[in-house]
Amino acid sequence: MITHLQDTVTLHNGIQMPGLGLGVFKVEEGPTLVQAVITAIQHGYRSIDTAAIYANEESVGEGIRQALAATGLKREDLFITSKVWNADLGYEATLAAYETSLQKLGLDYLDLYLIHWPVQGKYKEAWRALEALYAQGRVKAIGVSNFQIHHLQDVMSDATIKPMVNQVEFHPRLTQKELLQFTKEHGIQLEAWSPLMQGELLDTPELKDLAAKYNKSVAQIILRWDVQHGVVTIPKSIKEHRIIENAALFDFELSQDDMDRIDALNQNLRVGPDPDNFDF
Repeated sequence: MITHLQDTVTLHNGIQMPGLGLGVFKVEEGPTLVQAVITAIQHGYRSIDTAAIYANEESVGEGIRQALAATGLKREDLFITSKVWNADLGYEATLAAYETSLQKLGLDYLDLYLIHWPVQGKYKEAWRALEALYAQGRVKAIGVSNFQIHHLQDVMSDATIKPMVNQVEFHPRLTQKELLQFTKEHGIQLEAWSPLMQGELLDTPELKDLAAKYNKSVAQIILRWDVQHGVVTIPKSIKEHRIIENAALFDFELSQDDMDRIDALNQNLRVGPDPDNFDF
């Protein structure tokens, strides 16, 4: 379990991945995003997660460049993730998509590259491309996103390299217990997107009670629950006070009873698409 903002988990290939990062889903290109990235890095974040489909890799890259200049950090101090979109799943197309993401970000390599969605009949060819990029040393770690247990089993059935990360929707209304257990058994790191259910959980009475008990915000209670489950998480914010608050998770610990109380909120409820039933 991570114990401070710059603490890491060790992926099965030995790469160190920060346990907490900044997500930038639905944040448009422009100065607001650039500043959010700078702010996060200045306040100790070392992981930034984007994707080709977010159409904001250029601003993420600009924020990284400005933050490195302002802080004196080096590129290798950061952990940058992007994802290949569904339209580019296929061996050659995925290789090309990787180059495009690097170009937009202005980087020489990514720390983590993910297949964004398990498009049937396409993700295995894309995985071969990710394996090639990894074998060439072009990317430090490779993984998938939104993969269910059967998708992971399918990929692993003839993969040379097992996925290092599976990034999925994960929050107290979607606790994904079987998937979490499966990934732990197979040495695949689970990572949470939409950990706060896009804000929908912030008025949950049980979570508000816990926030009062621990003298923390509801967001901090949820993110701490992620940490104690060993799940990497990437809350999204563009506001400085929220970026700081989201990282203030390491001066308290949820009791096992309270962890169980949060687990019991599960309703298998999604804010995003069902990985077994999507058409994009």
